[in-house]
Amino acid sequence: MLPHTFVSRIAAASASVLLAACLPSPQARQASGDAERGRKLIAQYQCGECHSVPGVEDARGTRAVTLESFGLRSYIAGRVPQQPEVLVRWIVEPAAVVPGTTMPRMGVSERDARDIAAYLGGLR
Repeated sequence: MLPHTFVSRIAAASASVLLAACLPSPQARQASGDAERGRKLIAQYQCGECHSVPGVEDARGTRAVTLESFGLRSYIAGRVPQQPEVLVRWIVEPAAVVPGTTMPRMGVSERDARDIAAYLGGLR
């Protein structure tokens, strides 16, 4: 008979593999939009006041998580599976996606959010 902890670890590892297989690939998680425009919008909306964002001058904030390698992440805010439409909605209205979040509504239009999402999705 196998020890209980060993069986639990095998079950947890199996669940992780199955969950990862169900999530879209990083390429499928990238929003369609103008990534270069999105990079500029990140600076315009001052996302770097809270976040560190590679490729965006002066985006060195430390109040929120770094957005380095964001395109490789499976989740938005560590809670919501990363999908292009969800990321756009998150950027436009964060509290509608994760109630109680500390990320403020910045007045980002849906078009601007698509471009920002395209840039973030490309961060590897």
